[in-house]
Amino acid sequence: MSTYDNGSPPGGSGLGLVPKQFGKAGRPQKVIANHIEVTKYMKGEIFQYDVELTPEEGQFTKLPPPEFTRAVFDQGMRLHRQAKLGNTPMVYDARKIAYAPRRICGPTETLRLDVSYAEDGRARKYIIQLREAAIVDTTTLTRFVEGTHGMEVADIQPALTALDLALGAVAHTDMVGFGRSFFTRAQSMPTAGGLELWQGFSFSVRPGVDRLYLNVNTAVTAMYTPGELLGALVSVLDLRDVAQLRGNISPQTVREMGSYLRGMVLYLRHRGIRGKRKFTIKGMTSKPLDTESFEWEDPDKPGHTETVTIAQYYKRRYNIELRYPFLPGLVGRKNSVFPIELCEIGENQRYKGKLNERQTADMVRFACRKPADNLNRIKDVMRQLNFNASPLVKAFGLELSSSGPAEVESRVLPAPRLVHGEGSRNAHVVPADGAWNMRDQRVLAAGSPLKYWGVLILADRRRLADNMAQSFVTALVNMCNTMGSRIEDPRPPITYGNPNADIANEMRRACGAIRLPPNTAPQMLLVVLPTTNAQVYQTVKNCAYTTLGIQTQCMQAKHMQRASPQYCANLCLKINAKLGGTTQGLEPPHLQQLVHRKPTLFIGCDVTHPGPGEQHRPSIASVVGSVDFMGLRYAATLIQLPSRQELVGKLQEAVIRHLKLFFRGTKTKPLHIVFYRDGVSETQFNQVRDRELIEIQRACSSVEKGYRPEITFLAVLKRHNTRFFPMGRDGDRRTGNCVPGTVVDRAITSPTLFDFYLYSHGAIQGTSRPTHYYVLHNDAKFTADEIQQLTYHLCYTYAICTRSVSLVPPVYYAHRVADRARCHLVDMGVGFEDAASATSGYYGGAGTSTRQPDDPDKATRIIKTHDRLDGSMYFM
Repeated sequence: MSTYDNGSPPGGSGLGLVPKQFGKAGRPQKVIANHIEVTKYMKGEIFQYDVELTPEEGQFTKLPPPEFTRAVFDQGMRLHRQAKLGNTPMVYDARKIAYAPRRICGPTETLRLDVSYAEDGRARKYIIQLREAAIVDTTTLTRFVEGTHGMEVADIQPALTALDLALGAVAHTDMVGFGRSFFTRAQSMPTAGGLELWQGFSFSVRPGVDRLYLNVNTAVTAMYTPGELLGALVSVLDLRDVAQLRGNISPQTVREMGSYLRGMVLYLRHRGIRGKRKFTIKGMTSKPLDTESFEWEDPDKPGHTETVTIAQYYKRRYNIELRYPFLPGLVGRKNSVFPIELCEIGENQRYKGKLNERQTADMVRFACRKPADNLNRIKDVMRQLNFNASPLVKAFGLELSSSGPAEVESRVLPAPRLVHGEGSRNAHVVPADGAWNMRDQRVLAAGSPLKYWGVLILADRRRLADNMAQSFVTALVNMCNTMGSRIEDPRPPITYGNPNADIANEMRRACGAIRLPPNTAPQMLLVVLPTTNAQVYQTVKNCAYTTLGIQTQCMQAKHMQRASPQYCANLCLKINAKLGGTTQGLEPPHLQQLVHRKPTLFIGCDVTHPGPGEQHRPSIASVVGSVDFMGLRYAATLIQLPSRQELVGKLQEAVIRHLKLFFRGTKTKPLHIVFYRDGVSETQFNQVRDRELIEIQRACSSVEKGYRPEITFLAVLKRHNTRFFPMGRDGDRRTGNCVPGTVVDRAITSPTLFDFYLYSHGAIQGTSRPTHYYVLHNDAKFTADEIQQLTYHLCYTYAICTRSVSLVPPVYYAHRVADRARCHLVDMGVGFEDAASATSGYYGGAGTSTRQPDDPDKATRIIKTHDRLDGSMYFM
């Protein structure tokens, strides 16, 4: 039994561990978790070793890829297992660390393993040096799962890593592994742009209450399609054939090619080189191969140097007549140049770039499986891998339950009663399956009446004629007025603009057509976009947020061709939110009971980081805070951070702003702050909570001396691999998922922290994912039932949805604000520098950027929106 079955363990480090609690509210039921119980694990010592892998001659300029280092290490294990390792197995992270269940050399000794390893038909010699780095006490696992005072996840991480690597070594025999995830091409499908999608699984040992579990989840990833590079680039650029590139390689083309090629391993194959020669790409030549030249000494004419083009060189050196000499070449190490047509894409390479719209749609379709299908796949892979039969797994003392995924207790919380506006057919609604209908319903509170607005159509007039546009506007106006969001000008001016022109000027022209009283600004511009092109959208929003200071509502041209009532209703909810209105809310007495009848400020905070290859772009923190008593309307603050910084700088300044906005909206100081913090991993909990809690407290005391409202601090994790599957008839009959309100706070949760998993939404398709909440600070002394119900019921108040959402709205809004940050920073580029580099002589870095933030000395700063948008939900 756990040491805290009464629900109150002692505190921990930092500012104190919140006592773990278990809820009781709701209908009890059992669900299946994608966790297999670890029935046995080593309770002794595992030995951790530093691994240094070097060539016998020369040295690596940087550590080779994991698949290479792992292959060399495995070869060393095979060669020396009996003579030097005493038949002791080892597991390796493919970088710098290995683990063994027994000591293989003295604590102060270095064990040297000489290895000959052949790659692409060429054998080289390598040296592996092993030095004991630490002794991992696996009894910490037992103490941790029993809830021992003062222990943290970091204390057991080395032991968990060793066990993960032992299980991963088994999966590596049948699958291609990346970290804790493993994939196979046997279950794959092609997609656009030289990629294919693979299915696989993730495996990780996780601590639960009183025991360990193996978490197994299905996974999908994008991989490069092996084969000829030239054909892949034709697909990437969406060309009919290569000839379209003759004399027509624009900087945009180079960026697209560079984005695809970044990090790729290629093989060069032509006469004169035995087998395949592997290389990675540094850049591209700035000229075609029939004009890119260099000084060459012909081996048949020693001492004679002449200027030749790359195309001439391949003809004279290898007797290869290039078919496409008008293409640039790829630049490798030591500035060697290789023709694209002679290059092949190597196998088993993961694509780390951003997927385009079509690829993303294919990925969603490929990954979308019913819960029962995913559960069966998990059972199948466990039978296939048969971990319990592996000598390596046995050597590390591991044994898994043979009964399959664990059954755990859960509860289904009741849905809240929602209130709508006066004149609704039914002003009080209890949603069913996380959804309700707005038909004959009116919004709870209307925003400002829309008097001064216009329509800007950035689409071909032949596609959207004036009468068609006016017909849609009339339908939209009627729908808004029916739902209680007043539009007082039913015939706003309609302006046509050019999406390829200066968008800011087109928007100013549309605003100029609006009939305005003196010293009055337009309230809103309805902007009709021709396509889903992100650049046009971001430019529109950037101009609105920073220059014009007007609300904008964007829509696609195809929706204007037919005025769907459902689409018009959705637009109405967005427009109403931007003008200060609310759609629905919780019944006031119910919400006040949940927050202990204290004025409560809800804050959501998220930090988003730049994508792969965009390391010089800033990270962005978004902070949103409620401005009313009901937690329905929010204002946003954006903070620019140094790239990949997790802690939120200037949080104190942001919280001061939201305290003032709350007071401005309610004429009351909040006595309670509920702070939902997204984007934090378990190992960062103490650091982030301690730092940011102090920032919040300082913000309060700086507003008024002695002002100390209660603070509840929750971490929110959405990116995790835990899934639950309903049993019998307990699930959603349409999708087979857990029903909204399903909460799990026992067995597979943290043994030391106050946490719970919550399904707050009804999935539309696929296998839904619960959100994992951790209560890290609890001044208000919320019980488990109170914080779980508060979080769940808030998920029914999302401003533009008639369904409950999967994330608590303050965090959901913070995500939207962070997404809009790209529009604020549109002038910083999209992660690529100018395509041609005059100094390097080739297109730089295969499309990667070296651009720095505009002001690196002041990288942490509040990003301002226009004053007229300040305090509004412009981000909806």
